[in-house]
Amino acid sequence: MSDLLTLRRPDDWHLHLRDGAALAAVLPHTARQFARAIVMPNLKPPVTTTRLAGEYRDRILAARPAGSDFQPLMTLYLTDNTPPSEVDTAAASGFVAGFKMYPAGATTNSDSGVTDLRRTDAVLARMAELGVVLQVHGEVTHDHVDVFDREQRFIDDILGPLVERHPRLRVVFEHITTSAAADFVRGARDGIAATITPQHLLHNRNDLFRGGIRPHFYCLPVLKTQQDRLALVEAATSGDPRFFLGTDSAPHARHTKENDCGCAGMYSAHAALELYAEVFEDAGALHRLEGFASHFGPDFYRLPRNPGTVTLARREWSPPAAYPMGGSDVVVPMRAGGKLRWQLVEA
Repeated sequence: MSDLLTLRRPDDWHLHLRDGAALAAVLPHTARQFARAIVMPNLKPPVTTTRLAGEYRDRILAARPAGSDFQPLMTLYLTDNTPPSEVDTAAASGFVAGFKMYPAGATTNSDSGVTDLRRTDAVLARMAELGVVLQVHGEVTHDHVDVFDREQRFIDDILGPLVERHPRLRVVFEHITTSAAADFVRGARDGIAATITPQHLLHNRNDLFRGGIRPHFYCLPVLKTQQDRLALVEAATSGDPRFFLGTDSAPHARHTKENDCGCAGMYSAHAALELYAEVFEDAGALHRLEGFASHFGPDFYRLPRNPGTVTLARREWSPPAAYPMGGSDVVVPMRAGGKLRWQLVEA
């Protein structure tokens, strides 16, 4: 077995970069591995217009490390009041890659999200006409629905009817967590795809409680069962182009995770490819990692595949206990203080 693994330069199709000092601190981790990334719009205030997305994009470009050619692909935060005309503006911009639908209250900074997706039907119809992608956070938020069942209920109540109601709308079901979601994508019409995170491929919900409550394993959608995890591994490593890489890397300062109401999110940008490589190696599918990481995402988004390559070496290393996150804040990464068996080779 080779000790080097070279891939066409990959992209991250779901990423949180925050803003300000945090943005400057975490962006280099993504930029050293990925050529492009879909950047989430759930800032405070949210990125709801093409103008705001352009301003955010400028801040990201200014924060790139010297010599970096990393390109952010921007998204707009869909609300009940988004006008259809904004779709035209976004499509003409050349830098907006889609609209993100958060059910109101589903995750970090989602309070301005959609309360009833049917209220946005005129916007979705215009998106379908122009080929603009809808990215969805796939959970219902009703208090009476168990947190572990919310993805399934979203499929049944919202996503299934949506893709039938708008048969030309292109949809990415983001950070899927269940066997039901993988089955839905496989059985859906053309134009439906999904991203899968490293945490949902590597961990199940037992890890949230192993030896006590583990706040750094808390993310949304929450980790699911071992059966669900294995179903996601099968989907990711199958070579099916409907499934591709999206880390959902979400930096939170340690003190906002380790408190009586910790934030949801896991930080993987420091070692994203290394974490995915472990999953694919354990599944006997390293030869399929390039498709998942570098081919299927740009193909779905109708963008060219990247030139150039990155190389991973079979080399054990340990991420630090924390990385700087601006000012006095630090972020605790996935596998902090543990071992990884692949490492990105610096160019």
